[in-house]
Amino acid sequence: MLRSWGTAILPGIAPALDHYKSAFDAHLDAVAAQRQYDNRITVVSYAGSTNPQWAAEAEAFIAWRDAALVHMFQQLAAVEAGEIAPPTIEEFIGGITPIAWPE
Repeated sequence: MLRSWGTAILPGIAPALDHYKSAFDAHLDAVAAQRQYDNRITVVSYAGSTNPQWAAEAEAFIAWRDAALVHMFQQLAAVEAGEIAPPTIEEFIGGITPIAWPE
């Protein structure tokens, strides 16, 4: 079970686990908004759409989101194992590979 790494986002204090989750979700929502979707949930709802562009964007987002989740869990596990210090929120989000939207 992953523990909280602190209680607040303050200089020198690691963010709490829920702050990483909130930042991660906000990042996913911001990426979805790049293509005018309301949020991460809306974009994935277009998987299987009869509009080929929307379906392709949903599939690209889902693949990217899954890779981002792998990154998130790897980072959290490395912190738990004592392999790395808790990253800042900016470092955590900055480590996510940018999405490659379809043309």
